[in-house]
Amino acid sequence: MSTASVVIVGTSAAGVSAATTLRTEGYDGRVVLLGEEVVPPYDRPLLSKGYLAGTVTADDLNLRPDGFWADREIDLRLGSRVVALRASDTSVLLDDGSSVKADAVILATGGRSRALPVPGAELDGIFGLRTRADSESLRDWSAGAEHAVIVGMGFIGAEVAATLRSRGVAVTIVEPLSTPLERVLGEQVGNVVGALHAENGVEMIFGDGVVGFDGANGRVTEVATTSGRRLRADVVVVGVGMVPDTAVVTGTQVAVDNGILVDEHARTTVPNVYAVGDVAHHSHPFYGRRLRTEHWTHAVDHGAVAARSVLGRGDPYSTIPWVWSDQYDLALQYAGMHTGWDRLAVRGNLAGRDALAFYMRDGVPVAAVTLNRNREMRRAMAILRRGQPVDADLLADEAIDLREFAA
Repeated sequence: MSTASVVIVGTSAAGVSAATTLRTEGYDGRVVLLGEEVVPPYDRPLLSKGYLAGTVTADDLNLRPDGFWADREIDLRLGSRVVALRASDTSVLLDDGSSVKADAVILATGGRSRALPVPGAELDGIFGLRTRADSESLRDWSAGAEHAVIVGMGFIGAEVAATLRSRGVAVTIVEPLSTPLERVLGEQVGNVVGALHAENGVEMIFGDGVVGFDGANGRVTEVATTSGRRLRADVVVVGVGMVPDTAVVTGTQVAVDNGILVDEHARTTVPNVYAVGDVAHHSHPFYGRRLRTEHWTHAVDHGAVAARSVLGRGDPYSTIPWVWSDQYDLALQYAGMHTGWDRLAVRGNLAGRDALAFYMRDGVPVAAVTLNRNREMRRAMAILRRGQPVDADLLADEAIDLREFAA
């Protein structure tokens, strides 16, 4: 292959996967991996769980062991913030004025925590959770806190709530929807997650929003809600999603729409420029539409797809989205992508948090969730991959082996 050098912008799972795949698949050109943070590439899912709780060390977070990068001749440059892509000569400009030229650029810039545009949002003690530094600051601040308010009860909000409760912090969650994780899991499964948090002492306020924060001496002390509540807060965590970081392509011909637009091979609208992971709004052949997926497994798989695309080989990206979440004694997994469903086919006991449930639409399983049944997810995903109608009553019958539906 003619590509003699590749520069990868971003050192999270997607960027690391791209760099690693280039080497494992025989690429012998120069690989430069640029990371804005000064710490080695690390595992983000643990930031809201073990690392925040203090049960996982910084070394445990590292995605690769010491010596990995040098052994594979990957030029890892930490503390290197890329401010712009120069598509005309396939180079990137750094904030110190230097540039790195390559034959191909892979953008794995991820995103940033979405802030609330309300009064008082600049007060100390209000945190997003995206980086290792965020987790460390939140851990230190919450060590002396008695009461935390969490805004939003998606995966991040729910996981942080469980972790803070394990540290003895009282937690109140404000969520505008009617159940936890409603957009992903729906009301029926979301209520099961809510019951688990209630059992562990979390106060949840649904159907309400946040209109501002009040403080004293520059520190947050109260959260004001849409309904007029005033909630005491020694610490606040805002978990209302992320914004894809597309700043580096501003002013270029790289198309942007809810992320950087890429095809099924991770190619942008500019030759030799690729985008992967959270920042990529990617074409998905299986679903026949674009998705922007914020899952760790997606980042790893998508990074590998981009590397193979640079090498001029590889199949289109069509992986079934899959995510997991650990909260208290609940191991939850979700796979697939639904935009609505007309039936939930349940194997097991939802209320008992021992179940596999399929989201059905017009008789076709389009997504699945497991509660403390991790080993069943692989077979469930095979059923989703078929994309064929299934009798929901039979699918819910635990006397029938799941393998019969995937044949």
